Amino acid sequence: MRRFFLIPVAFCCLALFSHTLAAAQKTGLKLPRFASLKATEVNMRTGPGVRYPVDWVFIYRNMPVEIVGEFDGWRKVRDWEGSVGWVHRSMLSGRRWAMVRKGTQTLRRAPEGTAPVVARIEQKSIGRVLKCHPGWCRIDFSGFEGGMRRAQFWGVYPKEPID
Repeated sequence: MRRFFLIPVAFCCLALFSHTLAAAQKTGLKLPRFASLKATEVNMRTGPGVRYPVDWVFIYRNMPVEIVGEFDGWRKVRDWEGSVGWVHRSMLSGRRWAMVRKGTQTLRRAPEGTAPVVARIEQKSIGRVLKCHPGWCRIDFSGFEGGMRRAQFWGVYPKEPID
């Protein structure tokens, strides 16, 4: 009698596991991909749910994050320093932003190394990505708009076009 009972239980567990896998990829969007934070305080948790402890609290609105996984309404994200955790999708936006990772970077009037300097952008500064073509992106850092080499910031893939 126990043998017959174990088969339906195993079948139910397999069906539940299959549903969980389907839910994990329900958006159909490419992974990994970049997004940005909607709020000035966003909790990054150790797992996909409110029952998991908060590992980090992000305090930079519009900070770019890389989505590396999905589970129901939760997104597994990586920040510019490499920390990984889970954020609820309601705290993320598809708008593209960039963050200067290291030192002070030069923002130029045009996408050329010889173009006049518009501003010097400090580490951890966040700017709105307007357009990207091979090698360069046009970014607006709080009203200072210009071209910056992709290697100077984080938030865009090396060959990703953005229009």
